[in-house]
Amino acid sequence: MSALYNKSIILGITGGIAAYKSADLVRRLRDQGAQVKVVMTQAATQFVTPLTFQALSGQPVHTDLLDPQAEAAMGHIELARWADSILIAPATADFIARLTYGHANDLLTTLCLATSSPIFIAPAMNQQMWQASITQENCQKLQQRGIQLLGPASGSQACGETGAGRMLEPLALVAALQQNFAPKLLAGQHVLITAGPTHEDIDPVRFISNRSSGKMGYAIAQAAQQAGATVTLISGKVALTPPQGINLISVYSAQDMYDAVMQTVKNADIFIATAAVADYRPVQLAEQKIKKNASQLTIELTRTPDILANVASLEKRPFIVGFAAETHDVEHYALDKLQRKKLDMIAANQVGHGLGFESDDNALTVFWQDGQKVLPRASKLVLAEQLITLISHRM
Repeated sequence: MSALYNKSIILGITGGIAAYKSADLVRRLRDQGAQVKVVMTQAATQFVTPLTFQALSGQPVHTDLLDPQAEAAMGHIELARWADSILIAPATADFIARLTYGHANDLLTTLCLATSSPIFIAPAMNQQMWQASITQENCQKLQQRGIQLLGPASGSQACGETGAGRMLEPLALVAALQQNFAPKLLAGQHVLITAGPTHEDIDPVRFISNRSSGKMGYAIAQAAQQAGATVTLISGKVALTPPQGINLISVYSAQDMYDAVMQTVKNADIFIATAAVADYRPVQLAEQKIKKNASQLTIELTRTPDILANVASLEKRPFIVGFAAETHDVEHYALDKLQRKKLDMIAANQVGHGLGFESDDNALTVFWQDGQKVLPRASKLVLAEQLITLISHRM
């Protein structure tokens, strides 16, 4: 039975073009057995009519703060008491700003102030509006107050631009709500996660790195936290904001990541190594910028510390989950790494062709000593929740 079965969900819709996705979101929530009531801002009704959501939800759509049809004309109090959870999708920059500063000038903002239930917001806006410092500050303040951000995703936008600011797809939002109501599978566990790329300097202006965005690791950190775990995230340089309440340790090089892991792993019950750690680094770091004088340049490289192998060799070791990102022979290389490094599990994925690095989607095949499970292509947040569930069962 779905964790959303018979749950009372208020879906708040604000005035953004992504409101068209909310129609599918209502259907997906009801497919999971949830009861859905829709609350729309006036701007939202300019994109999709309330009648559409009434037909999909089977419930009247609420748009007015002062509703003569509500008991004592206080619809916001009735809805606040009814809701098990509130999801705002899409959440525009304007709505996020008004919620941050406690405005109560329409039904949706007033409802959010009047509820004690968990609130989730799925930002959706132009990429420049999302990157604006005031928007980032507002989101950080909301997270500090316990409101959970879901997304945004990156990609092409209705305005013709490309970047972060797309609303997460309905299935990813449904999965996030399911995780909220699901049993806390990792309650009392300390999960240590590595994420993102490392950088190995060649000279003061150049370095060796890779295409890792860190999205998979950050999604796993969020899923582990939602499953009740205490989470430490050791991350290379990425353009991502970690979920509120996660202990973030920022690192630069493979050596930095190795040092951070070995200092913190003694307190970890689970170690999930999603980071794309450089296998090699230059033997010598040039003190000055290398000039383009010769037709060829040779840089001598040496191995970086093997973080997974060193953690696996500890006398008191955590449950260890490795990652294998491969361009070919994925199963062969993953199984070899599982055995050679003495891991408990390994999640393998093929990179390239819109999967893995620099993508919001992924697909995993998870191996352990006597079995495997395929996790089909989905958003990284959905896959992260599935992986966390699998880890909890295997432990």
